[in-house]
Amino acid sequence: MNTFKAIYIKLLGAISILAILFHLSILLKLVPYELTWGGKLKTDSEMYIFETISILINAFFIFILLQKGDFIKLFFNKKFVSVILWIFFAIFVFNTIGNFFAETTFEKAFAIVTLVNSVLLWKINRATSG
Repeated sequence: MNTFKAIYIKLLGAISILAILFHLSILLKLVPYELTWGGKLKTDSEMYIFETISILINAFFIFILLQKGDFIKLFFNKKFVSVILWIFFAIFVFNTIGNFFAETTFEKAFAIVTLVNSVLLWKINRATSG
């Protein structure tokens, strides 16, 4: 495997683990959910749903990354893994744009994280064809 690709995958995995910890801190109310999700969440119930889904998506993303980097045995075929990573790339690009236009400085700062994720995914996806 391309050494740089392995580094990019490890970096994205680390960022995703930090994202999971961030979402857990929101679930535990260490970080107020009013600062996230564009201020759209109004109840604890909404927050629990959104944060749980976010954690599951991040865990799935890590699972896919580990397969792409051959760190774990393939569960999905290589083509599917590549397609999923291109979908995540698009999501990160759109999320970056959304964060740039967020209402709070707190959320705007996350544009940097999603931009880094986008660039790393671009490099990973372009490094291999399948």
